[in-house]
Amino acid sequence: MRILGINIPDEKKIRIALTYIYGIGPNRAEDILVGTKIDPNKKAKALDASEVNSIKEYIDKNYKVEGELRLVIRQHITLLKDIKSYRGSRHNHRLPARGQRTKTNSRTIRGNVRRTAGSGKRKVELR
Repeated sequence: MRILGINIPDEKKIRIALTYIYGIGPNRAEDILVGTKIDPNKKAKALDASEVNSIKEYIDKNYKVEGELRLVIRQHITLLKDIKSYRGSRHNHRLPARGQRTKTNSRTIRGNVRRTAGSGKRKVELR
């Protein structure tokens, strides 16, 4: 089954299956099912066409999801960069923007990826 261009797993309950859509988490999935009056414990494959359409309409009317949400987030990050805020500069330098430590963590974002325990350490020449 497809909702908003996303393949929803058939064997999962609909409250879990809706979380496969970008921008919909567990709480928002519950809100959608309450708003459309669909049983949250129903399997996704057990939904009929009218229930699927009601879910699509409810999501379109009330939430930004998938491509539209990604576009809004990208615009917000671009705004932060344009006004040269601290968070924007962190995004520009591809560093964590929410106060995480960077001395020992954030290896992947800094380009120091360690596949095994000793393989990614920076090489120091001994003389």
